[in-house]
Amino acid sequence: MEDYRTVRGVSVGEYEEKKSRFIAQLSFADSEEAALAFLEQVRAANRTARHNVYAYRLREGSRERYSDDGEPAKTAGTPALEVLQHSGLTDLIVVITRYFGGVLLGTGGLVRAYTTATARALENAEIVTVRSVVALQVTVDYSLYERAALLIQAAGAKMADPEFTDRVSLRWQMPQGTEPPLLEQLRELTRGGAKVEVSAPFYAAF
Repeated sequence: MEDYRTVRGVSVGEYEEKKSRFIAQLSFADSEEAALAFLEQVRAANRTARHNVYAYRLREGSRERYSDDGEPAKTAGTPALEVLQHSGLTDLIVVITRYFGGVLLGTGGLVRAYTTATARALENAEIVTVRSVVALQVTVDYSLYERAALLIQAAGAKMADPEFTDRVSLRWQMPQGTEPPLLEQLRELTRGGAKVEVSAPFYAAF
């Protein structure tokens, strides 16, 4: 599986025109179930809204879906999906809630509103790369703790909090295939005494 880019958590973007409010909520979703669960959550929280338009892109099966939710065809879900496509991101859903302001916006106004709200949610999103990583752990004496931690940080790893007992356990993640030079440095530092545990590769945001 190749690396891919997506969003972490949920972000929001808003747009207002002629008293109509468009609130776009963008969320990570790596399955149809996750996407639809988020959609239902937004719908439940916005029961009085006129429309809850959505669009999502999933890596699995290269699946793309959208709904205009009662807006004129191609004025709502399609422009939202196009914004997601142009971003190059996948495994995400956007739900745009519209509170009607009493004035019709016309097709051009609707396309602009749904496009802008989605784009603003994307601008506010934390974008992450999901790639194949390994989790590592090593236990060292206190005398070597700081030097070991510096080596791990210098290797571009993402460190978890150390565990302090009679010795120090260091835990971290790094992209698969980048760990051999660091393993060698840790061996030299501990004169072969430290055994570094390396997990099987798994996919995670890094």
